[in-house]
Amino acid sequence: MSEFSLKRVYDPPEPDDGIRILVDRLWPRGLTKEGAQVDIWCKELAPSTELRRWFHKNADQWQEFTRRYRKELAAQQEAIQRLQEEVDGKAATLLFSVRDRARTHAMILKDVLEDID
Repeated sequence: MSEFSLKRVYDPPEPDDGIRILVDRLWPRGLTKEGAQVDIWCKELAPSTELRRWFHKNADQWQEFTRRYRKELAAQQEAIQRLQEEVDGKAATLLFSVRDRARTHAMILKDVLEDID
């Protein structure tokens, strides 16, 4: 069973981060690959471009975003399985770039990964 934690990709890397997994579809602005110290970039597990744009216009509809994103993740079972095999019992940190730590898609992804694990 893997332990997943959440962290902004802009926060400094720490040894207890374990495997650092970027779960954004776009590379974070102003950050080099060396600076981010990302081990895995799972673009396919990020919200679709359409859903991301929808949420930017409808930021007050967190529950609906969650429902739609979970539906997208349900169609990504192969990518989820690959990620779980890659992490395989190790500590892992899901990295995201948004400022709002309380409402990020990475929280939803973490729940999905932990429910399966």
